[in-house]
Amino acid sequence: MIRIDCPFCGLRDHSEFSYGGDASIEYPPLDAPVKDWHDAVFLRENICGRQSETWQHVQGCRMWLVIERDTMTHEIYSIRPAHPGMAKAMEADQ
Repeated sequence: MIRIDCPFCGLRDHSEFSYGGDASIEYPPLDAPVKDWHDAVFLRENICGRQSETWQHVQGCRMWLVIERDTMTHEIYSIRPAHPGMAKAMEADQ
């Protein structure tokens, strides 16, 4: 079982979250050719090891998070809000 320490709600079971995908993907501009969008959405690396991922806390605060996790062991190394403004606000609070 994966336990995710949501910065807003505290430690929760992963079943409260929805996986959003690889956080390192840079999507093309909206007016980019279909091939560019196809490649960004469907042609992904299947990383074995440490990866940054997006997760949404759907059964909690509903915030999007960037979680650095090992895909083999499920060990979580870091968790931060996906929105840069929210991350800065949280840093200022501490």
